[in-house]
Amino acid sequence: MYNLDFNAAHQVFTAWENTHSDDPLGPVSNAAAYLFAEFEHLHVLESELFTDDAKYEERAKPTPDPNQKQAFESELARADRLASDILRRDPNNADAQFAQVLALGLRGDYAALVEKRDMLGLSYMKKGRVLAEHLLQTYPNYYDAYLAVGIENYLLSLKPAPARWVLRITGAETDKQVGLEKLRLTAEKGHYLLPYARLLLAVAALRDNNREQARSILEGLAREFPSNRLYAKELAKLQTARLH
Repeated sequence: MYNLDFNAAHQVFTAWENTHSDDPLGPVSNAAAYLFAEFEHLHVLESELFTDDAKYEERAKPTPDPNQKQAFESELARADRLASDILRRDPNNADAQFAQVLALGLRGDYAALVEKRDMLGLSYMKKGRVLAEHLLQTYPNYYDAYLAVGIENYLLSLKPAPARWVLRITGAETDKQVGLEKLRLTAEKGHYLLPYARLLLAVAALRDNNREQARSILEGLAREFPSNRLYAKELAKLQTARLH
């Protein structure tokens, strides 16, 4: 999936679902493949959207593929059912809890980046962070779960001070340094989400005008996933900026 070969990713995830029919991580991972295929198709992961606040606010609402959305929602519904069944029998099951965290994150991403419903996306993000913190209380070494905590803190720390104050009243977390710390944990020790956390750190470096750090992270990702056009494109932009 990180090589943007979504057809192959679907084959792998579907095969896993067929042989592990009670594992919610299969369908939630397949849902992620549908979502990121849509991101790739709609070009919503261009760095300018995340480093230029005005461009993000003024972005046009994309037109998603209804078939992709249906498949996405179907996989998430299956993941939800399986996770809920497991947690009724075993409330501390780590993978089932993480499947719920990931499902909330995916729904939040779809709401914000595809449907342009930022407040709904924020609601999903906050719920995912709360579940992730609950998971980490029992399993502090489940490093992928730190991503949910890191994303909320980092993204909301970028809001103006009055907005951050309101968000904190509603229970959101808005600490930039905490956000970066948690993203680094996933980027260094995560499993499923390690490359994604590294990409988010590259975006954070670009926002801080630390182009060398961003370049270093993207070069590592490009070496590991040579078929990913996004990494190569972002590296080319950095090189062009360096020459000028």
